[in-house]
Amino acid sequence: MSASKKVVDEGSILIDGDWRHRFVDANGARFHVAESGTGPLILLLHGFPELWLTWRHQIPALAEAGYRVAAVDLRGYGASDKPPRGYDTYTMAADIIGLIRALGERDAIVVGHDLGGLLGFAAASFHPRSVRKLLVLSSAHPLRQRTALAVDPKGQLSASRHILAFQLPKFEHFLVRDDAAMVADLMQRWAGRALRNDTQFDEYVRLCRGAMQIPQAAACALATYRWVFRTATRMSGRRFVRLLQEPIKVPTLQLHGGADACVLPRTAQGSGRYVAADYEWRVFDQVGHFPQWEIADVVTAEIVRWAKE
Repeated sequence: MSASKKVVDEGSILIDGDWRHRFVDANGARFHVAESGTGPLILLLHGFPELWLTWRHQIPALAEAGYRVAAVDLRGYGASDKPPRGYDTYTMAADIIGLIRALGERDAIVVGHDLGGLLGFAAASFHPRSVRKLLVLSSAHPLRQRTALAVDPKGQLSASRHILAFQLPKFEHFLVRDDAAMVADLMQRWAGRALRNDTQFDEYVRLCRGAMQIPQAAACALATYRWVFRTATRMSGRRFVRLLQEPIKVPTLQLHGGADACVLPRTAQGSGRYVAADYEWRVFDQVGHFPQWEIADVVTAEIVRWAKE
């Protein structure tokens, strides 16, 4: 069997650890959640091309700090449902709110990395009463990202060339080719220098490669990025921009790696202009795109500090 035809069991995503796995129904789909602890809810959202396990260092630490932690596989990823529709930012932001409700809470502290951070911004903008606090890692406000792609061709546009490639028809077949080698290439390129030699991170990258080969996963992952480009000049895209121009009223903390080669620091730093509530920006020198791995203890401490303030 060739790598492009490899079939991966979703059960391989359910790694044992200091957490329990469960499935919850929210916003018309079934989501896989890894959960631990009791107390105020912290909802952890991963990015592309990842899984819930990107938070492996934070889940037990935050539970020990007195929080109920839920790390989710986003729609289309990992062991969550992969429906043919619903990969627009409106629906995926509503997924977050639905998950909070399905977990029995009225609101939550939302922590998002990469794509999860972008969705966190959208959820806080569209549904501010359900997001108590927002913490974003390695991501930019959607409008800031959009502007940077247009005005920074040698910077953010060049760093986002993979997203441009995603617009090509049937690119999902290329994404899973050679045992999803592109997933490993991207994650290694974006990681900080020290993380590239971390055996635990290497194991996680292999898991992400396998998860991308689950039937429909690659097409679902690309659908989100295709929606953004294909609706840019349509009425739905213009409405999306108008809604996001409303200042966010949720206290927001942004953490970013100074060596992030995926979302450049200068792109993310301008996101504060869209936040009307308390806002902090922190950048960490020599840290790449995965601070939750590269400076795990620092990230955990920042989440706890922001949750308590």
